[in-house]
Amino acid sequence: MADQDAHSTVGAEPSALPSLRWEEPPEGPVLVLLDQTRLPAEEVELVCTDVPALVQAIQTLAVRGAPLLGIAGAYGVALAARRGFDVDDAAALLAGARPTAVNLGYGVRWAVGAYRAALEKGVGDEGAAAAALDAARELHRADAEASAAMAGHGLAFLDELLPGGSHRILTHCNTGALVSGGEGTAFAVALAAHRAGRLRRLWVDETRPLLQGARLTAYEAARNSMAYTLLTDNAAGSLFAAGEVDAVLIGADRIAADGSVANKVGSYPLAVLAKYHHVPFLVVAPLTTVDLDTADGAAIEVEQRSGLEVTEFTAGSLATGAEGGGGLAVAPLGTQAYNPAFDVTPPDLVTAIVTEEGVVSPVTGAALAELCARSRRATMS
Repeated sequence: MADQDAHSTVGAEPSALPSLRWEEPPEGPVLVLLDQTRLPAEEVELVCTDVPALVQAIQTLAVRGAPLLGIAGAYGVALAARRGFDVDDAAALLAGARPTAVNLGYGVRWAVGAYRAALEKGVGDEGAAAAALDAARELHRADAEASAAMAGHGLAFLDELLPGGSHRILTHCNTGALVSGGEGTAFAVALAAHRAGRLRRLWVDETRPLLQGARLTAYEAARNSMAYTLLTDNAAGSLFAAGEVDAVLIGADRIAADGSVANKVGSYPLAVLAKYHHVPFLVVAPLTTVDLDTADGAAIEVEQRSGLEVTEFTAGSLATGAEGGGGLAVAPLGTQAYNPAFDVTPPDLVTAIVTEEGVVSPVTGAALAELCARSRRATMS
């Protein structure tokens, strides 16, 4: 079950965002999540004591973002193991919670692998549960390190493309500390530019229908005292036409073997605009987001969400989830809505993919596979 507690007023202090943490109170271990559906108005935490509660939090977007979903999935396996629930059943529930985000399944498999390996060593259920928790903590730590590395690689690449600094960056959805064990993916690059005095303006797409840009990215930009401006998604074209965008930076929920990128719906139109206006389009994501088992963009399963997210506006929590209802109607009763959570950008529209191990540019399947192989060799050595 999940309980809400720890209300606090949102402030401007740029301290680390406690998006997710493991705690062990006397009544048993829990996974504590910052409820992202309540931002920016208030910071409210969800306390998950079992996997169904965590799955609900994932599906309603209380916790979201590819890297953080992988971390949450790993901790979910550890939670099931420590609480004495069936680990295989828990893993199946978690892995199927959101089909497009490849990191979620990766995190689940990572922790399950550690759990099973420990069982095979004969350490018993308690020792195996401890191994799953250690694996989750390791994934959490590694993601924070990857975030810092991506920020460095991304800013260096931006400076090569756009010498002189004073970057005007357009971003879509939310890619900061709220999606990561560190400071994020694409947002971390913009934040590094800001800290180096080379960010002139961060253009923040509102990101309809659930407004992750307005509610979350603007929230993080304000916390870090960045120069930012919010715009509706359909205003981006006028910015490009006016020559006000130097680069587009987005994250990714899955990158196929050919370099096709699945990201929050609205990313593909930005890539088309960037191509037409000769503006670099950069995807920033850890290697755990690369899925070499998915051949191309057509093979990526795109999550379809409730039409109520489009036909209703819900005050307070904007993520209506599968049930939904009860919000302010913004379309006639019975209106059918098309509401994919993601779209897919083909590799020929992507200037570069920035990872913790380096930058792939131009984006080809061969270059992506070589980077992944090089990373595996380095890990094994």
